Amino acid sequence: MATGTADTDIRDTGTRETGTATAERPARFEIGERDFLLDGEPFQVISGALHYFRVHPGLWADRIHKARLMGLNTIETYVPWNLHEPVEGTWTAEDGLDLGAFLDAVAAEGMRAIVRPGPYICAEWVNGGLPAWLTAEPGVGIRRSEPRYLAAVTRYLREVYAIVAPRQIDEGGPVVLVQIENEYGAYGDDKDYLRALVDVTRASGIVVPLTTVDQPQPTMLENGSLPELHRTASFGSRAVDRLATLREHQPTGPLMCSEFWNGWFDQWGEYHHITAPEDSAAELDALLAAGASVNLYVVHGGTNFGFTNGANHKGHYTPIVTSYDYDAPLDEAGNPTAKYWAFRETIARHAPIPDEVPVASGAAPVGTSAFDAALPLDAVRAVFSGSVDAEQPPTMDALGHYGPFASYRASIDAHAGSVLSVGEVRDRAWLTLDGVPVGRLARENKERALVLPGGGELRILIENQGRVDYGTRIGEAKGLIGPVAVDGREVTGWTVDPIDVSSSAAVAGIENALAAVRGEVVDVLSGPVFASGTFELDEPADLYLDTSGWGKGAVWINGFCLGRYWSRGPQYTLYVPAPILRAGTNSIVALELEIATDPAVRFVAHPSLGPLDL
Repeated sequence: MATGTADTDIRDTGTRETGTATAERPARFEIGERDFLLDGEPFQVISGALHYFRVHPGLWADRIHKARLMGLNTIETYVPWNLHEPVEGTWTAEDGLDLGAFLDAVAAEGMRAIVRPGPYICAEWVNGGLPAWLTAEPGVGIRRSEPRYLAAVTRYLREVYAIVAPRQIDEGGPVVLVQIENEYGAYGDDKDYLRALVDVTRASGIVVPLTTVDQPQPTMLENGSLPELHRTASFGSRAVDRLATLREHQPTGPLMCSEFWNGWFDQWGEYHHITAPEDSAAELDALLAAGASVNLYVVHGGTNFGFTNGANHKGHYTPIVTSYDYDAPLDEAGNPTAKYWAFRETIARHAPIPDEVPVASGAAPVGTSAFDAALPLDAVRAVFSGSVDAEQPPTMDALGHYGPFASYRASIDAHAGSVLSVGEVRDRAWLTLDGVPVGRLARENKERALVLPGGGELRILIENQGRVDYGTRIGEAKGLIGPVAVDGREVTGWTVDPIDVSSSAAVAGIENALAAVRGEVVDVLSGPVFASGTFELDEPADLYLDTSGWGKGAVWINGFCLGRYWSRGPQYTLYVPAPILRAGTNSIVALELEIATDPAVRFVAHPSLGPLDL
């Protein structure tokens, strides 16, 4: 089978106009009897996943360029509905969410593009990409042909396709394939739902071939697609056998592994997962030798910035870490790894690759600074939205609050030895009585009760550690799940304070409050507490913030949320992308929820993602 077009041929597809990737001569991409066809000639897709929403936009071009130098001819991305429409009816596609600019950057590099808009994406992403405002609606039919769900999905897809349609290859743009849903056969079999997605896709001007993806199991491949859609598979090993299974269910057209799992994600409290470069390269070689097209999942993972990490629940709850390094060919900071060079060598046996090779960055700048201001969470509560009173404790979702934290308070009548019980905490709770800590409840440990020293004002700070991204628990409510009882007597009369640290206005308010108390170096942080400080740089550069002496919390630098840290590991550094930094003075704010016995602000030369899972 003929492989992809030579590098120079791909890049000479024409010029790009402002706002839309266009070419002097639009091309045609089709599904042939055994191959993908580019203007009638066989074309082997050699692609890599690169999620624009996990990479600072100032670094998109760098990551795309390095992907091409490895030998890829195509870039694939998911689209996260919940980031683009965080509030129902409010659509945003600017800055780091500018999908159009990302696709234009792919075109500028002379590469093709695959778009996977879901609406469900999994991706170890919060709520699998579905907006919490939608999944919180009582009775809404997630991922099936339920009218309210379909109406919301239709609005969403029209917004996405307004960006994608003018960037299709037929219009001179880079997009050659669009995927319908995502591994749907592992979830459901509603063919009417899939047809509804196809209808809105075609009605929105998408003319390129449409695909589906499922694990190569007969039931999944059958349930997750339609006759008019091209089936592809997701796997990371036994490539020849799994391609054979796929061929049984896709008898004509090209074979494609559209999620070749060349690494894996990490969860808090586990090892850092790796796959041996030589093993992954051997499987990639088998795929390409069989004439199959491939999409690496992933060529570059990036970072779950902010509070965007998902979670799994297979017997117990396990949230995903902040780093999405994924043991990918390009690491979290975009540096080529041993797997990069192994894959480049493998691809070179099957397709032309550029002569140019990327240069890895050296060690990151190191340095030490300090926090010089600290305020308890209660001291800055005024920067958040107002309180809500209720007889029973409402979930965060019931309040329309989908952020990471909420505080519940109520007066309780208890004595030393009384037992407080809750229905469930989702996902971690810190309890105080009259301001004195009395314990902690953790969902991952299935903890639902503790012994009290007496009565008083009970406060329960809840952290939503990440919404489940896979399976039947997608869309479950967060917060304090009642009933709450003391010695079997239900506690009523609650006040809930939503704490939305995802808001830029709230973060600015916290920084202003801390600036007013700036003074001596902070030696210990006992949470929940905010702390701030500054550090100096000669010039912006990628950094690694060492969190090994801290407890649990989140960090902002120059107002940008790097994400969560946790002494549980395996991750002990946070990646700081150079574009958020500036020469001179930079600010840092941390929210410490537990105890940081060594709260120095240290930047180290290399990332620490934890011990390897060997």
